Amino acid sequence: MIDTATPAAAERRPLTPHAALNRVTVLVNPLSGSVGPGAVAEVETLLADYDCAATVTALEGGRIVEQIDAALAEAPDALFVLAGDGTARSVAARAGAKGPLVAPLPGGTMNMLPKALYGTADWKLALRRALEEGAPQPVAGGVVEGEAFYCAAILGSPALWAPAREAIRTGKVKQAWAHARRALKRAFTGRIRYSLDGARKRPAEALVLISPMISRVMDAPVGLEAAAMNPADAAQAFRLAARALFDDWRHDPNVTTRPARWVTVSARSKIPAVIDGEPMLLGRDASIGFLPRAFMALAPLPPAGEDSV
Repeated sequence: MIDTATPAAAERRPLTPHAALNRVTVLVNPLSGSVGPGAVAEVETLLADYDCAATVTALEGGRIVEQIDAALAEAPDALFVLAGDGTARSVAARAGAKGPLVAPLPGGTMNMLPKALYGTADWKLALRRALEEGAPQPVAGGVVEGEAFYCAAILGSPALWAPAREAIRTGKVKQAWAHARRALKRAFTGRIRYSLDGARKRPAEALVLISPMISRVMDAPVGLEAAAMNPADAAQAFRLAARALFDDWRHDPNVTTRPARWVTVSARSKIPAVIDGEPMLLGRDASIGFLPRAFMALAPLPPAGEDSV
């Protein structure tokens, strides 16, 4: 753990007038995604421009959960997280609606939540925006079998397309094609059945649940945007996957959407899922609930929202 004192200086960059930032904590994982080994020193240098007391902690492998809990116990005015998507999601989930303000900076691979809040994949720019323009903002989300998400959850075989999409984003075309072929082979091996807010169950190839913060079609946090995908054959599945990679998939005639606050999903086998960019395998039955106030973020008003879906 590294403490940075507040040095005397003739001029400082102005802190946001929308939140008290007397004490801030920054959790940095130098081994994560786009962070790098020099990130701790870079964070310290950047924070020296502001009149606030800061604690910068380098996260250490098996101690990450312990370090997160220790940082939350100190109750700083704001807790910044420069780490992977999973670590940022874990901090937000542990902080909850009553915890300190959380600022998840883009230090991972997909950076879905940071891009939605700060509109950039540059963590230095995101940090400055939070410090200079940030305001307390409630972030809605959902929870899938105890796993919180704040951007989107994909349930069903199209979740297998997530690695292909990420490979395309990073320019790894051959790797993307390998993931795409694997996804096609596993498609249609098991459909899911879902129910929205207690309505009768319907079949679908996949169900996508999108938070109000990044949904393009929801103006208020009244629920999750639930999008059911129903391609009739492999050709339509490929087209739908291509739209998800490069276009607005809602224009596809095989997609229907509506808001929902409580969702149940079942299948004959375990359900593949992607929760805020992280692949996981759920059981044969899963429940998803809407969280209208999942945690409080420190972000510009309104959120910058680069990557709404």
